[in-house]
Amino acid sequence: MEHFPHTPPNLTKNQSMVMAALLKANGPLSAYTILDQLRSKGLRAPLQVYRALDKLVGYGMAHRLESMNAFIACRHPDGESGSMVAFTICESCGEVAEISNDRFDSQLHKLAGGAGFNVKKSTVELFGQCEACA
Repeated sequence: MEHFPHTPPNLTKNQSMVMAALLKANGPLSAYTILDQLRSKGLRAPLQVYRALDKLVGYGMAHRLESMNAFIACRHPDGESGSMVAFTICESCGEVAEISNDRFDSQLHKLAGGAGFNVKKSTVELFGQCEACA
């Protein structure tokens, strides 16, 4: 089930096209891959894609995977929209899965609080092998 927390009432044309590309993708996409896919639909410059991605991430509709410099559509399987998100990234096949739940959120807040830090948002990337590749 796809879930988009804080979905804005109206996305711009560019934001809609970029979101559609992310939803259609089988994995994370770089901004330049998105640009290549959408060039024929009117996107001409990387800045157009980056602006759309920044808004989609801000709306909670997409996530940026720092280690891959790529983006993925938000897919909370349980419908939750916590501020703490983890991704499992298979080093063999490249499959990416999103993990987010209240317990994970609570534990990360406790860890940060114990270090005297007030965390607002976090993205954790876990590397290993998926069940199919293990």
